[in-house]
Amino acid sequence: MRCPFCGEENTRVIDSRPAEDGSSIRRRRQCDNCVKRFTTYEKVEAIPFIVIKKDQNRESYDRSKIERGIFRSCHKRPMSVDEINKLIDEIETTIFNMEVKEIPSSKIGEIVMDKLKDFDQVAYVRFASVYREFKDVNTFMDEIKKILDN
Repeated sequence: MRCPFCGEENTRVIDSRPAEDGSSIRRRRQCDNCVKRFTTYEKVEAIPFIVIKKDQNRESYDRSKIERGIFRSCHKRPMSVDEINKLIDEIETTIFNMEVKEIPSSKIGEIVMDKLKDFDQVAYVRFASVYREFKDVNTFMDEIKKILDN
């Protein structure tokens, strides 16, 4: 690991422990040249997979697209960034546990909506309105009635 201070390639691991999120390892390192310390994180590399879009085009999975959609739907709602990130992690775990190489974007959207419904009903309706392309107020009302009936 290259030292961020002097650029030396020889560094030593002084301490290793699980990071707070439990999905990575936190390592304290020390440079053999300048003796300064720094922290690195080691995480398991996820197997890349492909998302099949509505128009049948394929693109690499991109977590930031899910993040943007959820953050927009949760705008001005009473939840912390940590809670939202935990939700996104749950969604991603559900997707990865499917152990597929390709997944339709519609399946990802359904997973997101399913998780959002339990997380925050207003955020769910906001997300669903964009995802399902609601055309009028009646479509909103139908979705809200479904929530109220459950």
